Amino acid sequence: MLTHLYITNYALIEELDIDFHGGFSVITGETGAGKSIILGALGLLLGKRADAQAIKNGEKKCSIEASFDIRALNLKSFFANNDIDNDDTECILRREVINTGKSRAFINDTPVSLTQLKELGTYLIDIHSQHQNLLMNQEDFLLDIVDTIAGNQSLRETYLHTFEAWKRAQTLLLELQARAEKDQANQDYLKFQIQQFQEANLSEGEQEELEQEASTLNHAEDIKQALFAACAPLVSEELRLLEELKNGTQKLESISAVYPQAQEMAERLNSAYIELEDLSSELEKVQMEIEFDPIRQNFVEERLNTIYSLEQKHKVSTIAELLQIYDDLQKRLNEIENIDETLKEKEKEVEQQLGALAKSAKALTKSRETAAKTIAKSLIEQLQTLGMPHVKLEFSLTPKSSFDRNGSDTISLLFSANKNRPLQDVAAIASGGEIARLMLSLKALIAKSKALPTIIFDEIDTGVSGTMAEKMALTMQQIADNCQVLCITHLPQIAALGAHHYRVYKVEGDDKTTSHISLLSQEERIKEIANMLTGSEMTEAAINNAKSLLRIN
Repeated sequence: MLTHLYITNYALIEELDIDFHGGFSVITGETGAGKSIILGALGLLLGKRADAQAIKNGEKKCSIEASFDIRALNLKSFFANNDIDNDDTECILRREVINTGKSRAFINDTPVSLTQLKELGTYLIDIHSQHQNLLMNQEDFLLDIVDTIAGNQSLRETYLHTFEAWKRAQTLLLELQARAEKDQANQDYLKFQIQQFQEANLSEGEQEELEQEASTLNHAEDIKQALFAACAPLVSEELRLLEELKNGTQKLESISAVYPQAQEMAERLNSAYIELEDLSSELEKVQMEIEFDPIRQNFVEERLNTIYSLEQKHKVSTIAELLQIYDDLQKRLNEIENIDETLKEKEKEVEQQLGALAKSAKALTKSRETAAKTIAKSLIEQLQTLGMPHVKLEFSLTPKSSFDRNGSDTISLLFSANKNRPLQDVAAIASGGEIARLMLSLKALIAKSKALPTIIFDEIDTGVSGTMAEKMALTMQQIADNCQVLCITHLPQIAALGAHHYRVYKVEGDDKTTSHISLLSQEERIKEIANMLTGSEMTEAAINNAKSLLRIN
């Protein structure tokens, strides 16, 4: 429910600050007073395109802010999905437009996109004007009405879940078929690649070992010379290094009884002797093993070239990655060789999903057919009270050639307002006034089935007689039992039936003209309706007529 509206520097509005009430309210005012300006401002809150020309002359920006009571609308999921703070009772929308044409949007002071603003706006305000009657020719609109009255939300959710599962299965089947066709064409190449891997006979860690061996073979002479140089002092018969170390150890041990510190020195010297003796043996052994082997060198280089070639081909740098590719290639070849069986399984799955979808669609159609009869009956009764005594209508549900997200039904509304006129599509036969009354009746019916946003009726009484206007107002009162209704009207018969009455008016000064809105007291309301009855001339008869319409004694 719209509870408060604050507008600054928008068109002719310098500042507008007004509270709104629940139930049925009417808004009146002379042509050009600013009613459409207020609707334009609300349109910005619903995400419509911003225009710098809407900013009041001489100002840098305009701002529109509206507060809503949202306790009846169950919008928790919207705020959670969009990460917007909310207290479950009130929501504030704000839109600012600067003179460059750019705008900013906020929900509860959180900056949001226009898409988010539009989505939330659909839950908060429904502006019903003459152009909205075009919805009567839109299939989604009619299906939504029937489903709302049918209360088949669980059936729709089940159907949609089944539909999406069927679409996923279809997509997977098509992808598998396309891949099968492509892979079968490449089967020989896959086998060739696998054969290359098999011939390479790779093993993990092999590359590092071969690279080390290649480095050793390529520098065999340098390595052998270095080893010889390191070993020579240790085994030299002239230097007798190891023998002298052993002799020194014995000498130290011989004096340890008279010079105790010598024992530790002897042990350290002996350790050095043992380490150097072991090292000399290892150096001699390794030196003997290092030999330049051109045959082995050629083998290692060819083996590494095989590995590098495969790595370059498959754009990797390790044997582990090559082995993974080899495993993937084998799996793909196995899938290709067994693709016919896999395709049969997927085709069977799609067929099963289609059967479940058809069953779910049938249940959804049945619920719609039942609800459509009830809706048609209720609409006929409502329209008869709105001056269409011979009205006939029915919803026509026919099967589609395929399934979509809404089910398997094509829906149209067949209508006739005259006794001897056959039923035809409502968009082709109904006049603007008839469609307006039909839309009004539909909203009255829907309001009994679900929580509706604030509905603003924008001059839907155009071309309607006084008697009919009163009946339309009574229908709007009926809708207002379940949601807030605001009606912009030029007819006193409708204005008199509002629980609250707002007047839009202009104030003209020497250098500017501004629009305003105010909630009328009972005396002000009598005068406003009297003016609507007779124009600017105020007569006693008009005053009495206004009181009569307002049911004031």
